[in-house]
Amino acid sequence: MQTSIIIPALNEAESIGKVLRNLPARPETEVIVVDGGSGDDTCRIAQAAGAMVILQPQPGYGLACATGLAAAAGDLVIFMDADGADEPSHIPQLIAPLIAGEADLVLGSRLAGRVEPGAMPWHQYLGNWLCAQLIRRLYRLPVTDLSPFRAVDRLKLLQLELHEMTYGWPTEMITRAARRGWCIREIPVTCHPRQAGRSKISGTLRGTILATYYILRTILKYSRSEQ
Repeated sequence: MQTSIIIPALNEAESIGKVLRNLPARPETEVIVVDGGSGDDTCRIAQAAGAMVILQPQPGYGLACATGLAAAAGDLVIFMDADGADEPSHIPQLIAPLIAGEADLVLGSRLAGRVEPGAMPWHQYLGNWLCAQLIRRLYRLPVTDLSPFRAVDRLKLLQLELHEMTYGWPTEMITRAARRGWCIREIPVTCHPRQAGRSKISGTLRGTILATYYILRTILKYSRSEQ
């Protein structure tokens, strides 16, 4: 099955090259980097590494993911970050349940796997755990992490018609998929410290507050019924 790897990026010149070089070599895989208006060499480095680069200067993590999804041609799509935190060697494990027809969405759980020292600040770790517990209670879905590192059937994802173009996009995918009765599985993955700089989300107070707001709002929005 053809796969598309979608990587949202913003000023990740120091890490994007290594991320792309470490991707498993599969001839049936396309790599799409969605650049959110970087002021450094992110685009040039990504293009030199063979990735398709799409410019999306409008803000919004979810918008970047949706833009990549609209351009993807693969039967399966994989979402991962550009900062080097995700371990590319886990990609075959992520897509295996999809290929076998055993899952519709596979989540890479950092909290069920290994979080290397310095990879997740305490408030990010705690926030992920608490939000996962809320989903377990409200949706009866035994998830442990809301990690954006995941694989999903492309056509089914398009049918979800996700609307949350912010940091809540990955959470909306989980909650709406759960409401549709999708088979959702987790696999443990390793989380590395980011290659350089600080996270746009957990590395700033504003990013942390906004991400928390959008994620909680999304969890509660679909907790009663599918909308």
